[in-house]
Amino acid sequence: MTAIWTIAEYGLREALRRKVFVVVCFLTIAFLGLYWLGARYAFHHVAGVVPPEGVDARTFAGAFLFGMAMFGTLFLGVVLAIFLTLGTVRGDAERALLQPLVVRPIGRSALLVARFLGAAAVCVPYVLILYFAAMLLTGLEGSWWPDRIVTPGLELAGGVLIVAALSLLGSVFLSSIANGIAIFMLFGSGLVAGLLGNIGHVLNSPGLTHAAKIAAWAIPFEALYQDALRAITEKTSGLTGFLLRLGPFGGAEQGGAALRLWAVAYIVLVGAIAVAGFARRDL
Repeated sequence: MTAIWTIAEYGLREALRRKVFVVVCFLTIAFLGLYWLGARYAFHHVAGVVPPEGVDARTFAGAFLFGMAMFGTLFLGVVLAIFLTLGTVRGDAERALLQPLVVRPIGRSALLVARFLGAAAVCVPYVLILYFAAMLLTGLEGSWWPDRIVTPGLELAGGVLIVAALSLLGSVFLSSIANGIAIFMLFGSGLVAGLLGNIGHVLNSPGLTHAAKIAAWAIPFEALYQDALRAITEKTSGLTGFLLRLGPFGGAEQGGAALRLWAVAYIVLVGAIAVAGFARRDL
């Protein structure tokens, strides 16, 4: 167990050496600054607007803005997760850093577990801090708070962990650059699935909506994001609730306990495939 935590620490030190955290911190500060400015102006403008009948302007603005902040949180968390894991196997093997570790001291499966735990130890707190910071800015500027406080943040963190697991799996078979491109494209595919679901709801197309739901569950970070969007407006009804359930960058869909169990099983399944693939690769 000590060896696993040592390897996890090594991964974090390597990320520090490559200035990954410097890039992420800069992006985070820029994101929060722009979000605060946008929320301030949006709520100031909404205060003087007469909304259509049945629409609560302040609730709509707060939920929509915070939904976009949740997307930004998910995106930045995914960027961090990919940077921490994209070169775990092939990248370190090409630099001759991997061979001394996996022969005797800890073994291949323990190395993957260690690097996943190291990424999780950084990504989960980062996502939760960013999520609650955006919530605080929204509440202070617009006096609006989500219907559920903690669950959406945990689901965003779970979505980032899924991407980290997929990135570790990709690192077994792909070079660092190819793996990074592949995971970002997979992330984009999940967003497209959410947009297709949006279009399906608007066009009242059951086939398109069903296909989008299957795609979202096939890459469940998107389904977790959709469930998080639903949770922040769970008690909002009427026309306001209907409009908000279309959501930014993907419709708000209920996933519930089944989705969360599937997300855990998905991470375990991806990890098992990564371990099996790593065991068969020559270094």
